[in-house]
Amino acid sequence: MCAHVVVAEDDPKQADLVRLYLEREGHRVVVVHDGRAALEQARRGPAELLVLDVMMPVMDGLDVCRVLRAESALPVLMLTARTTEEDLLLGLDLGADDYLTKPYSPRELVARVRALLRRGARALPPETPGPPAAPVAEPLTVGSLTVDPLRHEVTAHGRPVSCTPAEFRLLEVLAAQPGRVFTRAQLLEHLHGIDRYITNRTVDTHVMNLRRKIEPHPRRPASLLTVYGIGYKLAEGPRGAS
Repeated sequence: MCAHVVVAEDDPKQADLVRLYLEREGHRVVVVHDGRAALEQARRGPAELLVLDVMMPVMDGLDVCRVLRAESALPVLMLTARTTEEDLLLGLDLGADDYLTKPYSPRELVARVRALLRRGARALPPETPGPPAAPVAEPLTVGSLTVDPLRHEVTAHGRPVSCTPAEFRLLEVLAAQPGRVFTRAQLLEHLHGIDRYITNRTVDTHVMNLRRKIEPHPRRPASLLTVYGIGYKLAEGPRGAS
């Protein structure tokens, strides 16, 4: 899968290494060395993924992610030397789709990029001319929530909801089987696969963000419910707070 990837990394040697591995994979790579340039490149297009270092001059990666996520659903893979769980959760809370700590294997980075692009590709329309292809999946409607896998759109209570790719995938999994309880480990499998850097709290962060977006009262959720000691489920229809 060939894609246009922007790499934002202030260390020239590290940036060249990432570029080399991604180009070997067949991607078109643009390298920038500060946060403002990363934001400009992401806005300019036609970027399909941003590999974003956290510690950068002019504008750090966290601020880039915060601004970009308000404007776009462009997948973001964060790179950082910060290794605490609080740092990881902050990056995800700002809208990063995946998080890789330094030092990391370039082969693992390539695999993460491949996984993020594969998830995003499910929502793209066919590029070949001719009659429209059959829909990949019908919209999933659960109560006041609708998840449309083909158009990569979410509506809640009749209004559009902007979701990151990871948030969309979580809703898609839950909406496909309303009422079923998924453990955090099961949801992580759908989001990122087996990952030594990401913990079960990653799912909690995505759920917290989704509740802010789809629930009228996020502190008293009526749709995206916690099943204590197990995980989460999507309520099968309108119901009271839980």
